[in-house]
Amino acid sequence: MDRRQFLSAAVMGGAAATLVSEKASAQASPFQTNARIVIIGAGAAGTSLANRLTDRLDGAQITLIDPRTDHLYQPGLSLVAAGLKPSGYVVSDTGEWLPRDVTWLRDRVAAVDPEAKTVSTEGGETLGYDWLVVAPGLVLDHDAIEGFSLDMVGENGIGALYAGPEYAARTWQAASRFTQEGGTGLFTRPATEMKCAGAPLKHTFLIDDIARRAGNASRVNMVYAAPQSSLFGVPIVAEKVRMLFEDRGVDTMMNRTLTSIDATAKRATFATDTGSEEIEYDYLHVIPPQRAPDFVVQSGLAWADKWTDQGWVEADMKTLRHLRYPEIFALGDVAGVPKGKTAASVKWQVPVVEDHLVAAIQGGEGTEAYDGYTSCPMITRIGRAMLVEFDYHDNLVPSFPGLIAPLEELWISWLMKEVALKATYNAMLRGRA
Repeated sequence: MDRRQFLSAAVMGGAAATLVSEKASAQASPFQTNARIVIIGAGAAGTSLANRLTDRLDGAQITLIDPRTDHLYQPGLSLVAAGLKPSGYVVSDTGEWLPRDVTWLRDRVAAVDPEAKTVSTEGGETLGYDWLVVAPGLVLDHDAIEGFSLDMVGENGIGALYAGPEYAARTWQAASRFTQEGGTGLFTRPATEMKCAGAPLKHTFLIDDIARRAGNASRVNMVYAAPQSSLFGVPIVAEKVRMLFEDRGVDTMMNRTLTSIDATAKRATFATDTGSEEIEYDYLHVIPPQRAPDFVVQSGLAWADKWTDQGWVEADMKTLRHLRYPEIFALGDVAGVPKGKTAASVKWQVPVVEDHLVAAIQGGEGTEAYDGYTSCPMITRIGRAMLVEFDYHDNLVPSFPGLIAPLEELWISWLMKEVALKATYNAMLRGRA
């Protein structure tokens, strides 16, 4: 299924995705193998791959390691944090998505020994593998921000939607008060790579729009503060966001990194090129630095010459195969590639890993390649969004050229984000999209 079919399926609620995949699966005969495959992580990437591998392989011993019993539909957190969805909207049972033929080990990975080809867990188990897929997601390093802790969220004007459904709902409590009472709102993002780099912008746009709808536009001072010099990694998108911010009176503070918070005084401190700067706020949205889980670095799987402070898994940008350990693949947020920390990216990464992994088990070579495809339905107000799609080279790669303009605020793009995307995401988890 190409991108146009995938997004068409999103508009149709995911049904077409299911039918296309089931038809394809019915035509393929599973390959007989006793290969031992370990997948670290039961998020979108690990779950989707597990379902697809059980369709392709007969007899494989597939073990999925993840302690989390709740599966989170993370694209929905921005909607929860704007009061548009309840927290339960993003939560489901991890076990509901996993195929029966997969062994689910509810534990946390402590170490990988890529030479011995073993994975050790915090519970004391050691598993051998023939093939390993590293897809544990990433770590939100809230402790890196001095004075901040998650128990502050929802109080004293502090929000942090990334931390999960409970915190997204508590973020709305604080943001809602701000849209009614007014004051200065600071909307931040980290200096590190991050999942869904459009999320900080979405939250800014939504809170601004909600304040306007309440008739309080003149009472709020919206400020977007970021360590980067640009509002978005794709230049043409950054310019469009700049124009929208200018039109709506959203101020920007670039080249500033949030380092500490004084919650009692409602004061945030930012590192600048020349020192530090303190800003008083009435609402502060915190997105912490993000990095790989500790075991990735400690096990020697991370890049040694880039992202050294973040620890992403060393991987070929086209095949997602580890450059030093060919029996290891990386998927999702933890993969050390230039783009690809979104659910839409996972959709296009998983078939690539599936292709190369199954081909290797069969003694051949895979042919699929990941081009860095990333999609961001950039919400710009309630009822409007831009469907931004791009690749490794910052090229816009619209799935509907001539139909959906990628830099236009459209109702159909909002519909795909707010209504249809979840059904297609669920189809992806089942390996059907």
